[in-house]
Amino acid sequence: MFTITKEYTYTQEIKKSTFITYLAPVNSSSEANLYLENLRKKYPDATHHCYSYIIGESNNEYKYSDDGEPSQTAGIVIYDVLRKNDLTNIICVVIRYFGGIKLGAGGLVRAYSSSAGGAVSIAEFSKIIHYKHIKITFDYAYVNQIQKLLNDYENVEKTFLDKIIFSYKLPDSEVDDIKTQLIDITSNNIKIEVY
Repeated sequence: MFTITKEYTYTQEIKKSTFITYLAPVNSSSEANLYLENLRKKYPDATHHCYSYIIGESNNEYKYSDDGEPSQTAGIVIYDVLRKNDLTNIICVVIRYFGGIKLGAGGLVRAYSSSAGGAVSIAEFSKIIHYKHIKITFDYAYVNQIQKLLNDYENVEKTFLDKIIFSYKLPDSEVDDIKTQLIDITSNNIKIEVY
C-alpha cells in the first residue's frame, strides 16, 4: 500500500467545464470530512464537490459521493482510481464548475476518472511500512556480530549489564529473517522478544 505526504492539485477543462482535483493525505474520516468542508468553503460556487477517501490498510474505511452528479458517474469512479493505485490514507476531491455543455454519463465517468488519474499521476508516493520492535538479550561474546547485522536498523535501546540488551525497530517484513540470523550467530544462545 502507498500514501502521500502532501497535497497535490490538478486542473483540466473538458467541454467548457473546469475540473479542479485535490489529492491530500488524511488519517481518519473526520480529517477527510474537515478537508472536504474546507474545500467547499474555498469553492462555494462550484457546481459539484465529488470525492472519495480511503482510510486504513485493508481499505476497510472508505466513502465516496457523486454530490449531485448522476449516480455512479463520479464518486465511485474516483474511488476506483485510488483503489487501483493501491492508495490509502488519502482523499481525492474533484471540484466541477459546469461549463454549459452536458457530458453524458460516459463523458462524466471519463472526466472524473481522468481528473483523479491526473492528480495521481503527478503525486509522489510513500510505501507504508509496518514496524515491530525486537528486544534481544545475549552474551558479550556476540556483540560485534550482532551490531554488524543490525547496523542499518534504528536502535531504540542499549543496556549493558551481566548480559547485553538491545532493542531495535525493524520493518515487519524483515523480522523473521533477522530472528533466524540472530539464532544462527549465537547458536540459539539468545532471548528474542518481538512486540
